[in-house]
Amino acid sequence: MDTVSTGPAVPFAVAVAVAAMVVVSTWLWTTMARLVWRPYAVAVAFRKQGITGPAYRFYRRRGERDARGGARCHDIVPRVLPHHRAWMLRHGRVLVSWSGATPALVVGDYAMAKQILADRTGTYGKPDPGAVIVALTGKGLVFVNGDDWSRHRRVVNPAFAMDKLRTMTKTMAECARLVIRTWEARAAANNPSGEIEIEVGHQFHELTADVISHTAFGSSYLQGKEVFVAQRELQAIAMATINSVRFPGRQYIPTKTNVRRWELEKKVRGTLMTMIRERQAAVAKEGNGYGNDLLGLMLEANAAAGDGGGARSMTMDEIIDECKTFFFAGHDTTAHLLTWSIFLLGTNPQWQNRLRDEVLRECCGDSLPDADSLSKLKLMTMVIYETLRLYGPVSQLARTVTADTELAGVRIPKGTMTMIPVAILHRDVEVWGEDAGEFNPLRFRDGVNKAAAHAGALLAFSLGHRSCIGQDFAMLEAKATLAMILRGFAFEVSPEYVHAPLDFLTLQPQCGLPVVLKLLD
Repeated sequence: MDTVSTGPAVPFAVAVAVAAMVVVSTWLWTTMARLVWRPYAVAVAFRKQGITGPAYRFYRRRGERDARGGARCHDIVPRVLPHHRAWMLRHGRVLVSWSGATPALVVGDYAMAKQILADRTGTYGKPDPGAVIVALTGKGLVFVNGDDWSRHRRVVNPAFAMDKLRTMTKTMAECARLVIRTWEARAAANNPSGEIEIEVGHQFHELTADVISHTAFGSSYLQGKEVFVAQRELQAIAMATINSVRFPGRQYIPTKTNVRRWELEKKVRGTLMTMIRERQAAVAKEGNGYGNDLLGLMLEANAAAGDGGGARSMTMDEIIDECKTFFFAGHDTTAHLLTWSIFLLGTNPQWQNRLRDEVLRECCGDSLPDADSLSKLKLMTMVIYETLRLYGPVSQLARTVTADTELAGVRIPKGTMTMIPVAILHRDVEVWGEDAGEFNPLRFRDGVNKAAAHAGALLAFSLGHRSCIGQDFAMLEAKATLAMILRGFAFEVSPEYVHAPLDFLTLQPQCGLPVVLKLLD
């Protein structure tokens, strides 16, 4: 009887087992090196240079926040940067903390912070935001690095030139007038008091979405509003997952959250692509320009970049990413700037009255304010800068060290994060004075660069060549909206308001901002 030999199976099984052991051993070795040995070595290297910090832990629970907010104190550090002040008192202005297994050099020194932000060598690059954040904001100017950043900036920059923005001021004011007229109608119907209470945070989000829809997408603004709705949901998804532990491939697992994120991404991409292709088709058919809105100006600059000269134009995906970036940043950050400005003016009636007098003097009558009249609002500019100092949209700025380097004598290994705690620096009494924790717009009377002991101490729009490209847009929109509100209403913060600033990608009031508005005669 024939027999079947099983001899070869034994060596094969042994080979599989050996291969599996090699893979597992390699994985364990790599994991131990990344999670244990390298953090230990980095901590020792920093300690030898006099840089200490909290002990390394792979997982660190986020600090507790006071949900009630207490008194209307402007010190938001315990809520948005838990533990940081205690760490600095114990370890100094420059310390090493940990983001998972990644060392993070917390830079609480202005000179070092400005050196990081002024870097042009690419040593301090923008960190990888992860798939969830990219789904929301796109990988546009905010996150690209190196030559790609230069190429994107060259194409996007013409859209934010001041002469172009000046022509958009009327649109900004018209959008604000529509919202204010609804307030006036409600207040007039509430006779005899003429008072109404409104949660203005939500209203400002709707307003700034209207503004960016009109100024960015022109006649396609209704499609722009669809992008706004989808991005609001993407923001909620991003905040719900941003602090969870990342592991490779997680973004590809078809969880309920990921599936919904993919649906929203597809919708945003599809809507933006339709608008872009409609513009391109119209230009090809009619030979006219791309339009004077932000999208049109960007498409025109991109087309010019591709017409010789050695410059490389942006791809369709890159254009879509830039649309995502300026749509999210253009409405979200400005909405919160308006919200916090109203909070500060509503709790400081003397400043509210001073601004109203200035607005009535420079923007008289019922006509819409224009760029020229807005440029004369010096007190309002001071108030906006002070709002950005106390309640700026970003609590800290992060950069990734792309090569071993040295910063002010401190040797920093490649892969280290540098974290600039903006909320703490903006309250530094050595730089801003003994009243650093108080609302005092007059510190900006001589301009933003003379408001503190160091020029460039206001970091709300970052600093250097990578400062926010949309800051002039935001300032114009904020001024136009505040001017029209001040002309029509006196207001105060409702007694129901709970002061609980929350870092929800950008700084915002956790419980909203209810405001009592009184119609002026």
